Amino acid sequence: RLSANIQMVPIKKDYGWCDDTRSPLYNRFVRLPTKWNHEILWRKDNLYDICLVLDHNQFPRKRNRGSAIFFHLKHPENKPTEGCIAVSLEHMIRILRQCDSQSRINIHP
Repeated sequence: RLSANIQMVPIKKDYGWCDDTRSPLYNRFVRLPTKWNHEILWRKDNLYDICLVLDHNQFPRKRNRGSAIFFHLKHPENKPTEGCIAVSLEHMIRILRQCDSQSRINIHP
């Protein structure tokens, strides 16, 4: 268990994230299949085995300002992300053990 105070939801094969600016579901969790462009959250490379959705462009949500930024596990070959933040499993566990529902992740350039 990573933290007693963070709600965790297991990812299922029909979970996705809408990145289609034409959709009313833009930058939101979606169930698959969907007619909108989306990212599949169930991955064979396990990068989203632990994944937090940061609140980028969520409140308020505006089209063409970018879809979700995920805080997830890094690729074993250190491949770059597509705008997300990725850390090793060891670092993810260390970070999340210090978090609770009031914790904030601040991103600085």
